[in-house]
Amino acid sequence: MSWRFTLAPKWIIRHVVVAVLVVVMVAAGFWQLRRLDDKRDYKALVEARQEPPAAPLAEVVPVDAGVGDPVVDDVLYRTVTASGAYAAEDTVVVENRTYNGAPGAWVLTPLVLEDGTAVLVNRGFIGFTRDGEIVPPAPPRRADVEGLVFPSQERGRFGATDPDRGKLEVLARVDLDRVEAQLDHPLYPAYIQLTASDPPEPAAAPGAPELVALGPPEPGEGPHLAYAGQWFTFSTIAAGGYGLLLRRVARDQGRLQVDPTPV
Repeated sequence: MSWRFTLAPKWIIRHVVVAVLVVVMVAAGFWQLRRLDDKRDYKALVEARQEPPAAPLAEVVPVDAGVGDPVVDDVLYRTVTASGAYAAEDTVVVENRTYNGAPGAWVLTPLVLEDGTAVLVNRGFIGFTRDGEIVPPAPPRRADVEGLVFPSQERGRFGATDPDRGKLEVLARVDLDRVEAQLDHPLYPAYIQLTASDPPEPAAAPGAPELVALGPPEPGEGPHLAYAGQWFTFSTIAAGGYGLLLRRVARDQGRLQVDPTPV
């Protein structure tokens, strides 16, 4: 059985194409496994950070640390408490958010503490009114809040950009530096994602959407393991199928060499 046909130019091109496809599919499978490891690491981090009991904000987050400071990163997702008066007039919404598939926004209000500093509190998600507007309900005047420490958000490679000047009521992301620029109080370099409030958030007006607390994140592993299995299966089928194809063509070539006379 001769395999000389496999050295023909057209077959060499086919070998290269199949080899590249197999390599790409294997690489995609390993990339999905790396994504799975990242999800598992994140899940483990969130769970570990929530194990300690709730502590006062000032004991967990240094107010004089800058946004993105490693000291702040070390306490992300910790459960903290804070007490103060809401600055309702400084409420902002972060648009283009979803909750259980519904579009809407996050409602964030600075909570001014007794020492004059403030922490931004993500009070929850709110959907659109019947008129297609976002109307945040007024917060309680004073409140004891409990929630998780979350980092300031940065613009990625794509996405909207907030104006540098003026007082904004709508933001593209939770940019703590931008929020602090329009406040009269020093702002903590992390915000609180509310899980409990005393008194509770006021009920929505009749016909208006309810404000829903986001609570702690619930990170899952996602479909990455299944996707990795699919890519490895595809690569095995491609390599094995191509090998069988070559064997069949080589067998047919051998038969022609033995009996070149057409039937």
